[in-house]
Amino acid sequence: MPSLSSTFADLRARGQIGLLPFIPAGYPDLATTQALLPALEEAGASAIEIGIPFSDPIADGPTIQAAFTAALAKGIKLADVFRAVSEVRSKVSIPLVAMVSYSIPYRYGLERFLADAKRAGFDGMIFPDLPPPEGQHVCEAVTKAGLEHTLLVAPTTTAERRKQIAGMCSGFVYYMSLSGITGERDKLPEDLERNLQQIRSLTDRPVCVGFGISKPEHLAQLKGKADGAIVGSAIVKQMTQFLTSKPDSTPTEMAKQIADYCRSLLSKVR
Repeated sequence: MPSLSSTFADLRARGQIGLLPFIPAGYPDLATTQALLPALEEAGASAIEIGIPFSDPIADGPTIQAAFTAALAKGIKLADVFRAVSEVRSKVSIPLVAMVSYSIPYRYGLERFLADAKRAGFDGMIFPDLPPPEGQHVCEAVTKAGLEHTLLVAPTTTAERRKQIAGMCSGFVYYMSLSGITGERDKLPEDLERNLQQIRSLTDRPVCVGFGISKPEHLAQLKGKADGAIVGSAIVKQMTQFLTSKPDSTPTEMAKQIADYCRSLLSKVR
């Protein structure tokens, strides 16, 4: 299966921008998570972020927080997520990346967590709350486990610190388009292109943009400036609205709804 690095190298060679949908594991159940993974690949996703539910999210807005709360209320465990991903991994050929608070692998045991994640079929880790230089040993452990790692850069991050963070990333650099929490936005920030140019001048790592992306126009705006677009809150909102309107829907029906939305996001760039 392709790595994150090879996936983005291929996208650059073809002059395309990647779509990285985010889905919360276990929302509304693990059967839906399993149905979504192959459906999102078929819809054109280049990689998929799987959010590990956490009771105290760092930067997640109310939409993702509510999904995590619902999953946790059903008693979802880390072992359940690993098992669910493992069972469907043979049907998915694109990279799968865990978005996970570092407190979870810390309590689980870092080496054990990474080994179990690798065994389940994950290809990379995003730690939203792991700063440099404290995170250096964690990134080294991720590499040793055969996984790629990603850290976050904010609009307020200084140039020196941006370079330090980018140097610690192996999969891609995650650029938060705005400070604050996740959530849909009508327009992307005016300083986005300037910040992307500055980050790309500091590293040859792929740079993906998240926070606020929800429209085909947003991906069109980012094409040629970023390697990937991360869409989270907008997808979770679509899931919640679908559940509200069709409470008896099946995981397959949910997967089709979200896959169609992802196809629409790519409509102006593919």
